[in-house]
Amino acid sequence: MNYHRYYPVDVVNGPGTRCSLFVAGCIHQCRGCYNKSTWSLDSGFTYTQELEDHIIRDLQDTEIKRQGLSLSGGDPLHPQNVPTILRLVQRVKAQCDNKDIWLWTGYLLNELTIEQQVILPYIDVLIDGKFVQELADPKLLWRGSSNQIVHELHKK
Repeated sequence: MNYHRYYPVDVVNGPGTRCSLFVAGCIHQCRGCYNKSTWSLDSGFTYTQELEDHIIRDLQDTEIKRQGLSLSGGDPLHPQNVPTILRLVQRVKAQCDNKDIWLWTGYLLNELTIEQQVILPYIDVLIDGKFVQELADPKLLWRGSSNQIVHELHKK
């Protein structure tokens, strides 16, 4: 898997102070997407064990407390990203007490493949649906267009 950006301290992509990872690869290629540079699976940088270890350390940091991890892109649920994302979210839930995980995807919740669904038990909030430029609304919280749905999968 490749990624474009990792923000160790982020206050924009989800509630509270978070770590945010923007992965590469998106088949949806929505008109008006603000992250077109992430569409290609080969773009960005190679995701490494060192980066994953860094994310875990940041989530465990006691000086700058993070509420959780945000996963966006590109699309974390792109079929080629699923194995790495699954490993990451499993590790976060096992090693980072009380951290929530938010994930943005262009896929719809009810259309996820079996492979993609395996990630859901580890995700607290899933924002699904393609960005639709005609439904864009800057007043929306955590989503770009009104067709996208914020699914609270697991409440704390």
